[in-house]
Amino acid sequence: MEIILLKDVEKVGLRGEVVNVARGYARNYLLPRKLAEVATPGRVAEVKRIDADRARHEARSADQAAEVAATLGKTVLRFDVKAGPTGSLFGSVTSTDIADEVWRTRKIRVDRRKIGVDTIKRIGRYSITIDVFEGVTADLKLLVVPEGGELPPEEELAAMEAAEAAAAAEAAAAAAPAAAEADVVVEEIVVAEEIDADDSAVVEEVSVEAEPVLDEAEPGEIEEPADEA
Repeated sequence: MEIILLKDVEKVGLRGEVVNVARGYARNYLLPRKLAEVATPGRVAEVKRIDADRARHEARSADQAAEVAATLGKTVLRFDVKAGPTGSLFGSVTSTDIADEVWRTRKIRVDRRKIGVDTIKRIGRYSITIDVFEGVTADLKLLVVPEGGELPPEEELAAMEAAEAAAAAEAAAAAAPAAAEADVVVEEIVVAEEIDADDSAVVEEVSVEAEPVLDEAEPGEIEEPADEA
């Protein structure tokens, strides 16, 4: 079934791509979660038109690439995002988001697959390398800012990340005894099942050995009962 991705989906494709997936996967997962839409002829034509329009603004020579790289090097993109108190995002900033913002602000098309980051999951200041053309790269600066606020100094950002890492380590340490206890219980169950299986085998073996064996008397060997006096 052909669909148009509305968001980047791992191992499926990037936003705006027309891809073919299993009908059940589309009906039961992608479409209900608004991750994709059905690829009708009209929508496919629109996607192709948009892509062709952007392609006209892509660097096609080393000279054009140098100009693009110079422009991107002076560009600072800002993403206002929802984030938690420790700086983790409720979601992420993806390479597709970056490519779309470059197009929106500079009308420059960059290949999403040549942006040197997959996802950004924390607020902060970033410098990202983009392959603009063969042998030509650009360093693009990003500001990933908490919605309704501003970025704190680098020292505070580092402290927030360290605090989150420490909390995660503490949670993992707290969960470790329970996990170890669960492993012990599972091991005890397995051992008990093995013992039961061994006991059953022994009982069966003993039962077989304990069965009386009746020798058949040879003809003429049966003793007559003694006469009573």
